[in-house]
Amino acid sequence: MAIEFGTDGWRAVIADEFTFDNFKIVVQAIANYLNNNDKTDRGIFIGYDNRFLTEEFAQTAAEVLEGNGIEAIIAKEALPTPVTAFTIQEEELDGALMLTASHNPAQYHGIKFIPEYAGPALPEITDQIEEEVARVQKTNEINIKKLDNIKEIDPRAIYLDNLREVIDFSQFETGKLKILADPMYGAGLGYLTDIFSTTRIDTEEINNYRDPLFGGGMPEPTEAELTQLINKVKTEDYNIGLALDGDADRFGIITEEGEYLSPNQVLFLLLDHLLEDRGMTGGVARTVATTHMLDRIARKHDLDVYETPVGFKYIGNKMLKNDVIIGGEESGGLSIKGHIPEKDGLLACVLIVEMIMSRGKRLSKIIQEVEEKYGKLISERLDIECSPEQKPEVVKRIEEFDAEKIAEQKVIERITKDGMKFILEDGSWCLMRPSGTEPLIRIYVETSNHSLMSKIQSDVRERLKI
Repeated sequence: MAIEFGTDGWRAVIADEFTFDNFKIVVQAIANYLNNNDKTDRGIFIGYDNRFLTEEFAQTAAEVLEGNGIEAIIAKEALPTPVTAFTIQEEELDGALMLTASHNPAQYHGIKFIPEYAGPALPEITDQIEEEVARVQKTNEINIKKLDNIKEIDPRAIYLDNLREVIDFSQFETGKLKILADPMYGAGLGYLTDIFSTTRIDTEEINNYRDPLFGGGMPEPTEAELTQLINKVKTEDYNIGLALDGDADRFGIITEEGEYLSPNQVLFLLLDHLLEDRGMTGGVARTVATTHMLDRIARKHDLDVYETPVGFKYIGNKMLKNDVIIGGEESGGLSIKGHIPEKDGLLACVLIVEMIMSRGKRLSKIIQEVEEKYGKLISERLDIECSPEQKPEVVKRIEEFDAEKIAEQKVIERITKDGMKFILEDGSWCLMRPSGTEPLIRIYVETSNHSLMSKIQSDVRERLKI
């Protein structure tokens, strides 16, 4: 069986491919990578989410690391991925293992390696780990040291203290707000109520206990999965709804009217806030699939825009190397200057509340004003199922896709950074790319109206024969 690292490590179905035997292979491969690169002096932190057998997998990871001469430090309780990443910086460690399948269904588990810079591992690191996985599978050389006691730490309070330095908490004393939070039974339980506990903001939680089945749904803060939160915010007089995915690195935002905001909308609202209300300076980092509203705002303020392939690992890398105010992706990840180079759903939620309090307006009104200032864009992603047998042929059509016009709009630029992206003469754009983790072809379109959106989607699908 081939074990491959996708955008965020290795994920598989528990008791099918995600077994203790295969898990030990992966941890041994990571230990080999650490030893090969002399990254064994400062220890490795092990964080984990609320999934089935997660504590047992964490114990096993510690025993494999210790068996390879690497100090293992384990979390006392389930932690969000951003808290795990923050702990690397706070404790000055060589990295961390995060045991999570993020927003995947309940039958999945996963593991990813977070390097010493506290952001997602880049391909040059995951490629080495994959090579070590293949080597361990051949040799079956796994070193294990049975442990009765493992060093434990609880970084929750320190992370929250640090977040209070990144966020302008003075805004939370200017008025009252009623928030409904949904951690979706995941690792973010209680974090949002703790963050606002010392302020005038009233925060209540739903789905705030551990359930490895995630209430029978998926721990993904999309409009389809947040119907309970949307209905309660709309009918019970809350000012905003905030949601987190299974490991709290992604977010969902609901207006006081019960409208779901896409991650693209949240990104451009927060960029406008950080520029206009905070006076921050620097560039903007976004993936090739993320809204160009960020570009419109950046142009008005004479800011650089850094476009990356899909995956927050590339955003995090830009934030490490460049002066970036905000970095984000359309799938729901963001971070800002002064914070870790890892996506953080908690940060996103608290920043939205900071913006509301700073402007003293309803969220729906703020959206209206920002879109009046910069113009409105409509973004949509189509996820089209594609069997493993079909996928190579469709990918070939994407690579060979060449057009002077799409939906009667002249093509003015062709970008091949990740998939095939076309910029059209009216500012619309479309991107075609295969998913790196699922049997899907994704088509992204952004334009100014629904009619043109449909025409572009139909034209592209017809040419790709999907």
